Amino acid sequence: MQPLGKLRLGVNIDHVATVRNARGSAYPDPVRAAKLAEDAGADGITAHLREDRRHISDRDIEALMAALTLPLNLEIAATAEMQAIALRHLPHAVCIVPENRQEVTTEGGLDVAGQEARLADFIGPLAEAGIRVSLFIGHEAEQIEAAARVGAAVVELHTGAYCDFHYAGEAERRDAELAQLAEGVRRAHALGLEVHAGHGLTYDTVKPVAAFPDVMELNIGHFLIGEAIFTGLAASIAEMRRLMDEARA
Repeated sequence: MQPLGKLRLGVNIDHVATVRNARGSAYPDPVRAAKLAEDAGADGITAHLREDRRHISDRDIEALMAALTLPLNLEIAATAEMQAIALRHLPHAVCIVPENRQEVTTEGGLDVAGQEARLADFIGPLAEAGIRVSLFIGHEAEQIEAAARVGAAVVELHTGAYCDFHYAGEAERRDAELAQLAEGVRRAHALGLEVHAGHGLTYDTVKPVAAFPDVMELNIGHFLIGEAIFTGLAASIAEMRRLMDEARA
């Protein structure tokens, strides 16, 4: 069997900002975390600029754009404010995610099928500006097919349920969810979409997803920042990189 191509790792630095904001201080600095991630083997940096600015701030985005040599993947809600920010900064990529002010973290995929016309209008100016547009969705066929219709270049499939079933000890449901993710990856690839995946991935859950041959990138953040408390950020990223490469081989 031939080895699969290299799988990219995008490191989400949101929760470095969460720790900083808990004290309202200037540290820890998300830009410093991004540079450490680059040195540790990350292929890109992800930052979610939420409408309520609960972690990453507008100033962080400005600083990241000025300091990074890695591509920046800016996660945003599909609002006029966020579209304007993306068009002003012109990051490498924009990932459109659902947002709910009451949620602790992103709870599910974007309902593309239910808002095709609005999302097509939202995506158009971003794509025309040269930004790669990704939609964060579930593995359902109707959502993947709608993503292809509205003009997205990329879909990022939500791996949260798979990870939750794993840690709940529900092996049968975990394996069923993994099989549905695999089918979603195949469907998206067949429609000409680049496929990414992320949400909730850890050392224990990453390898089966990393082994999907048509997944080109994983975006991982919360676990890596948490693990960094014990081992350091560079070591946590290097170990995730090792597991991904091992699965890919």
